[in-house]
Amino acid sequence: MSDVDGRGREETEDERADRQWTELLQELRVAQTGVQILFGFLLAVVFQPRFAELSDVDRDIYIVTVVLGSATVAALIGPVTYHRLLTGRRMKPETVIWASRMTVVGLVLLFFTMCSTLLLIMRVALHNTFALWLVGGIALWFLACWFVFPLWALARGRSELPSDQPYERDSSADTRD
Repeated sequence: MSDVDGRGREETEDERADRQWTELLQELRVAQTGVQILFGFLLAVVFQPRFAELSDVDRDIYIVTVVLGSATVAALIGPVTYHRLLTGRRMKPETVIWASRMTVVGLVLLFFTMCSTLLLIMRVALHNTFALWLVGGIALWFLACWFVFPLWALARGRSELPSDQPYERDSSADTRD
């Protein structure tokens, strides 16, 4: 039995879950690559000779950054494990919903990891309070690109739906395009 989601797409719940899973995997490939490279560099920092010269505050920032990076890696790789453990159990729609939620958590953690990384680098490079202002500006840019612009487009898209086709929220609404 097909289901039209109000925007012209006709697919069963299983077809929708398969499509959404494929799309989510593509998104995760982009995020995972960057996170793994960043995390690898973070792990190498402690073994550099200049690490011993860092102030206590900078070392604390480094520790927080590594912990955030670890949590980010876990959240962005988690959907793969979730899928692997549930494959063949006819739970694809639920898997997509939970994997999507884990991905959003991973992106939020990535935001904090990036800000923390930038703060450490800018403090070491600039040695002044301008580092905080610079990181704050970049953090706002990340927030805008990753969250504000998509949420604005979502709000705009909902307000532009024809009145004869109201937006219907179903169990897979969290993972819709």
